Amino acid sequence: MGSGEFGGQALEPVRPPGHQYEVRAAAGVSRRTLFNYFRNKEDLALSGLDEQGELIAARLAERPADEDAWTALRAAFQVLEEIDMTAEGRLEFITLLFGNDSLRAGHAEKQARWQDLFAPQIEERLPDSDRRALQARAIAASAIICLQAANEEWVRLGGQADLFDLYDTAVQAIRRPT
Repeated sequence: MGSGEFGGQALEPVRPPGHQYEVRAAAGVSRRTLFNYFRNKEDLALSGLDEQGELIAARLAERPADEDAWTALRAAFQVLEEIDMTAEGRLEFITLLFGNDSLRAGHAEKQARWQDLFAPQIEERLPDSDRRALQARAIAASAIICLQAANEEWVRLGGQADLFDLYDTAVQAIRRPT
């Protein structure tokens, strides 16, 4: 059973830590049982991020081998739009995520794991070089930060913009020759 699934039921991201009763009620379990699977409220709230990283990595692996890393990553990130969550729910969750220091730190930790998932696949797309692994990690980290910046801007705009237009703008800013 994955951390985002409990008793065959998917766990949606919860509202503020402390509202674990919503998840317990949906899964029909006690607090004690719930926390046998999650160390703390932050882990519960962030449980879906590991699975999101795995979904993105799987989508990245499906991309054509000759596609450049940035194009492949953008296409792989699109899997996030397929997650069954309303725009209002996503806005609420991301607002909470970036507005809570503990959750933000946990999110950064999860994103570091995403880099570990994505970098080997990016490395295969890069020309041979003795620094190819470094380049792949840098591209993975940069793309993830661009996605985070786009999410933060999307929240600032009240969800009234296309997330991937914002992502494209962020990527263009760091890829633009100076």
